Amino acid sequence: MTILNHDYIKNSITKNNGKEDVPYRWSHGATDKHLGDGILIYSLIQFHKYKTLVCLGSGGGFIPRIMSQARYDLSVEGFYEVVSHEWGDNGSTFVVDACNNFNGVVDWEKEDSFFRKQFCPKFIKQTTEKAYYDFFVKQDIKIDLLHIDADHTFDGVKKDFDLYSKIMNKGGIITIHDTDKNYVDNFLEIKDHEGDDLSGPSEFVKTIDKRKFEVMSFSNYKEKSEYPTSSGITIVRKK
Repeated sequence: MTILNHDYIKNSITKNNGKEDVPYRWSHGATDKHLGDGILIYSLIQFHKYKTLVCLGSGGGFIPRIMSQARYDLSVEGFYEVVSHEWGDNGSTFVVDACNNFNGVVDWEKEDSFFRKQFCPKFIKQTTEKAYYDFFVKQDIKIDLLHIDADHTFDGVKKDFDLYSKIMNKGGIITIHDTDKNYVDNFLEIKDHEGDDLSGPSEFVKTIDKRKFEVMSFSNYKEKSEYPTSSGITIVRKK
């Protein structure tokens, strides 16, 4: 007996209804029954009882699944009630993606996709900058956990961080994906993105002002590893 339900992970988190693999799950070090760095996101939400969760960029929707599942589990455990997937007192899971196939292909845009039917995130089909001004600022939404995984250029990551860090709740956490330069430079499956600039996350985290922010990076890349390894994740919190 394990503490995690491997069958559920395989059927809903790392695969779509137990069939095709969730795209880009490998960049999180996830396998059919292993959550990889997704367990960090889940644990942060569970530990802090976070409610309002935002994912910038999504690929196959791996991290938004983790977010929505963590919120649901907290409601089952009685910490708060998930009565609606629209934003309100009990928060929501938001996914911001322009679906322009930039640094990743979205396979769940249709409302009847397995991801959207199973996990019911609030989907905002806009660029991250437009969503910031037209949605989050207009509705005065404050964020508990923000995951940055959209434009992977340095300027793109910096813009997302600079904008959304302004609307974080006190004690809120920002996670940034793909921050292990060693992985980005060497892992073979990244060749799918040959010509793309993927160095932005790893270069940006070096510039974060550590006088203002706590910064902790995680990586487990191993050359020629028989198991998928994470492309790196960095956790940031304002001091």
